[in-house]
Amino acid sequence: MKPDLFQAPDYYLLDDLLTEEHKLVRDSARAWVKREVSPIIEDYAQRAEFPKQIIKGLGEIGGFGPYIPEEYGGAGLDQISYGLIMQEIERGDSGVRSTSSVQSSLVMYPIWKFGTEEQRMKYLPKLATGEFMGCFGLTEPDYGSNPSGMVTNFKDMGDHYLLNGAKMWISNAPFADIAVVWAKDESGRIHGLIVERGMEGFTTPETHNKWSLRASATGELIFDNVKVPKENVLPGKSGLGAPMMCLDSARYGIAWGAIGAAMDCYDTALRYAKERIQFDKPIAATQLQQKKLAEMITEITKAQLLTWRLGVLRNEGKATTAQISMAKRNNVDMAINIAREARQILGGMGITGEYSIMRHSMNLESVITYEGTHDIHLLITGADITGMPAFK
Repeated sequence: MKPDLFQAPDYYLLDDLLTEEHKLVRDSARAWVKREVSPIIEDYAQRAEFPKQIIKGLGEIGGFGPYIPEEYGGAGLDQISYGLIMQEIERGDSGVRSTSSVQSSLVMYPIWKFGTEEQRMKYLPKLATGEFMGCFGLTEPDYGSNPSGMVTNFKDMGDHYLLNGAKMWISNAPFADIAVVWAKDESGRIHGLIVERGMEGFTTPETHNKWSLRASATGELIFDNVKVPKENVLPGKSGLGAPMMCLDSARYGIAWGAIGAAMDCYDTALRYAKERIQFDKPIAATQLQQKKLAEMITEITKAQLLTWRLGVLRNEGKATTAQISMAKRNNVDMAINIAREARQILGGMGITGEYSIMRHSMNLESVITYEGTHDIHLLITGADITGMPAFK
């Protein structure tokens, strides 16, 4: 088992922009990843299995709803702390960060923002510790980039609702205790409902044969005449804007997380290049390898500045959906390009599980697609700057 020698690059001294609390939160998450994730993650990725034993630790480092107020079991941290935690977790593995992101931004966030006080007290403290795990049902077999076309629906049966439909590509689905599900009422209006495992007609088949996010559990949500109590509807907000607010929070976390994956690839490549001797000298002394490494650290630094500024705007309540969209797209694209370049620096060794690069590269193929594809995010920016949406 190789030791985790990761050293985070900070070319522009961004630590000077962080508070002591920010650094403490980040360093705690970093130490936990080195201790609990790095030693096991290659094995779990090879086996395509999620390491459930890390759930408790994820809760302890603030991986579940760090910005949720303390009265509901959260840590009451700011948005930059949340981002830094996501960065460190994804430095370990994108699949583990996916579990954390879903729990935080797609399950806890909507219950906190749109739920009743009873719902908050019932679910949030247990979600914060990982005693309860959640998932988020928006994407359907025929509706991905166009979620407004969803066909999952519920009917008013008097004392309960009857839910029918299906969702797919759902992180955490196979083991989730609850699902925040988005479905249309009889008038076609979208609402969020909390569906609990054990409700008759609710099943969560696992998705197999993935080459990406192998250490993350992915599945479907199937609703066959599921009786949902009326008190399980989230009353605070309806319409497509409600799940989109959740996605804003998740995409913001991904923008930070992707930097972690890029940092790990860069750090691995830099160390390898200094040690690998060819033609009587380290390959780090050659021009083409220096070009690759120089471009990597430049792109990481730009992404760090972008996300830090976005975090400040989030803290001030000023960040727009389009600004978050830009950071998600840019940073994931940056990370996937760095993963590919870093793999080349390692040559044949880059494809083995002895190093993290190929795993990051495969994982990022999912990250560049989920929570809004690369192309859709380009169109969000395009619509924002021109005022003319190129899609409905």
